[in-house]
Amino acid sequence: MSVTELFNKAAPKRVDSITIRRPDDFHVHLRDGAMLTAVLPFTSAQFARGIIMPNLVPPVTSVAAAKAYRERILAARAATSDFQPLMTCYLTDATSADEIERGFRDHVWVAAKLYPAGATTNAHHGVTSIPALAPVLERMEKIGMPVLIHGEATDPAVDIFDREAVFMEQSLLPMRKRHEGLKVVIEHVTTAETVDIVRAHRSNTAGTITPHHLVINRTSLFQGGLRPHLYCLPVAKREHHRLALRKAVTSGDACFFIGTDTAPHRRTAKEAECCSAGVFGGATALQTYVQVFDEEGALDRFESFASVDGAKFYGLELNSGAITLERRESPVMAAVAVEDTEVVVFQGGQTLPWSVGEVRP
Repeated sequence: MSVTELFNKAAPKRVDSITIRRPDDFHVHLRDGAMLTAVLPFTSAQFARGIIMPNLVPPVTSVAAAKAYRERILAARAATSDFQPLMTCYLTDATSADEIERGFRDHVWVAAKLYPAGATTNAHHGVTSIPALAPVLERMEKIGMPVLIHGEATDPAVDIFDREAVFMEQSLLPMRKRHEGLKVVIEHVTTAETVDIVRAHRSNTAGTITPHHLVINRTSLFQGGLRPHLYCLPVAKREHHRLALRKAVTSGDACFFIGTDTAPHRRTAKEAECCSAGVFGGATALQTYVQVFDEEGALDRFESFASVDGAKFYGLELNSGAITLERRESPVMAAVAVEDTEVVVFQGGQTLPWSVGEVRP
């Protein structure tokens, strides 16, 4: 066999487009009012469904509030959009197990979100003691309702880059032991250690991983100066953690799936003395994810990560229809207008190598 034949046999065939079942986003912040109207079209253009975060002001803590918020989202859709919002309950110290079960049984919400009090945006109403929440978690375990966890310790003595690791050790693992049958999603995983925890408990534990945590590390926050539009919680970690996340999402392990954590804030809130946490990745999510899978030589595993594994974990039917992603340069807008200001887009102003093509419902 000639050298040329050997090379041609070893070289992978270039793939210029892939068509996958329509995907879902299992972690979306749409906000409300003018912001909802401005950002919803970007998520609904890429995803058939989205699990909507409940940390509004005030938070979505009741069945009635969830129904009303869902109606506002549906009203904000384009006339041609079939995007379906999947609602969640914001857990507090006062959450009623009966209210949780009523909302789940009536198909108002698909999961409940556990924010440690003070952990992130609008989380000051969150849970102050996970052990004290046991009656609610026991009910959720009984009815098969997932709990979605923002996994960060909030003790100010804990270094911000260690908050996830400390929470896993002090809170997640003890909770996992107390409630062995509870379905748990560890949201926006950022460390190699949490990847290992998800895998070790994969029978009823999953992890979402954002596009931005696959692209940036903590150095990115300070390259050429402070980059407030890359600041999110949990904050990006060291490079070896980023590489571990890329291996996790492209591994084919069904315990990892899409959760963009797209979290828009007005430019004035990001470029402020006290910067708000959140990255608006809704406009570039699939382009970023597919680029990562391409770079890792795992395009054949992208559909499962994007369109299958999350739905199966939640017990949802798989979407019909398809979406095509093309190896075609995609210039990204720098920002999205919202009233008299704007929201900066993740990787905005750049040209990405992949584009979103045809969407077939």
